Amino acid sequence: MILLQLSSAQGPDECCLAVQKALNRLVKEAASEKVSLTLLETEPGRLPDTLRSALVSLDGEKAIALSERWCGTLQWICASPYRPHHGRKNWYVGAARFTPSEQAFSAEIRFETLRSSGPGGQHVNKTDSAVRATHIATGISVKVQSERSQHANKRLACLLIAHKLEQRQQEQGAELKSQRRMFHHQIERGDPVRTFKGMNFSAVS
Repeated sequence: MILLQLSSAQGPDECCLAVQKALNRLVKEAASEKVSLTLLETEPGRLPDTLRSALVSLDGEKAIALSERWCGTLQWICASPYRPHHGRKNWYVGAARFTPSEQAFSAEIRFETLRSSGPGGQHVNKTDSAVRATHIATGISVKVQSERSQHANKRLACLLIAHKLEQRQQEQGAELKSQRRMFHHQIERGDPVRTFKGMNFSAVS
C-alpha cells in the first residue's frame, strides 16, 4: 500500500480545479486497473468543487505502476472557466508518492477499536473494525474505517500517521531523505509527466 498526494501548491483557483479533475480521473484509472483507491484527506479550494490537495492510498498489484505514471508535474491545458478574458491556458499541479515504513514506529502507536459509522450498508455498525490510532510521542491521532478488516485499517492508520509525522518534520525544517518529495510550495512549471486538455480533462500524453 502506498500513498499518493495531488497538490495545487500555491496555484490559483484553476489549479485547484485541476486537482479535483485529476482526482476524478485517477479514481477511474484505478478502477479500470483493479487498484484499490481510498480517499484519505482533502483540503478544499476557495471555490466549490475544487481541491487544494488530496491524499489517497493505492493498493493492488498495479498500484506502483499507476502511481509512477502520475508522479511529477501534471499539465492542464484549458481556458480559465473563472476568468474568461485571462490569457493563460496552461495550469500545473503536482503528484507525489509516499511509501512509509510502518514497522519502525509501530510500537509507539496506541490502537483503539471502534464501531464503524456512516454509510456502508449492512456491514457498518455490526463489527468493531474501525480503528483510532494515536502516536504516543506527538499525540497525532487518526481514525480509519475505510477497510472491512481491523488489520487492514490498522495498517492504513500506520501509513497515515507516518505521512503526518513526515509532514510535521518537513514543516519544522528537518532535512529528510524520504521517498516523498514535498511539493506544496514548488512545482516545476514544465516537463510534465502527463498532460490533459479541456474541461473534460482528456489525456494528451
